[in-house]
Amino acid sequence: MPPTLLAPDWSMGYPMTPRTVRLTRLHVRRRLTMWLWPGDVDEAVLVTSELVANAVRHGRVPGHELWLRIHELEEDRALSIEVSDPLRAFPEIQENATGDTGRGLLVVSSIAAELDWFPRAEVGKTVRARLNGK
Repeated sequence: MPPTLLAPDWSMGYPMTPRTVRLTRLHVRRRLTMWLWPGDVDEAVLVTSELVANAVRHGRVPGHELWLRIHELEEDRALSIEVSDPLRAFPEIQENATGDTGRGLLVVSSIAAELDWFPRAEVGKTVRARLNGK
C-alpha cells in the first residue's frame, strides 16, 4: 500500500511591520501554487492580506511577532488561513466603515466560508478563515 500523503501545512513568523503584508501575500501565493490548491488563489491571498494587515495595525506589541499558518483540509481541500498576534481582543466587523480603513474583516467575512477566532494558550489570539476548495 502506498504511503498516505499528509495535507499541505505551512507556517512562519513575521515582524509586525507594514512590509509584512506584502511579504505574506507573496509567500501564500507561492505556497498555494506549489500545492496546486484548487480554490481561488487570488481570494486566499486577499484574505491573508486583510488578516495580516489587521494584526499589524491592531495587534502590535513590542517584542512579539505575528504567525501565519495555512493548511489544506484533507476532507474537502478547503484552506484554513490562521493569523496569530499577541493581543486577546478581537476587532469588530464594521458594517458601516467609511474611508480606507475598517473594512478588512467585512471583506474577509464576505469571501470566507467561515471566520472565527480563539484565544491562544500562551499569549494573544488566532483569527482563522476557511476558504472552500473546488
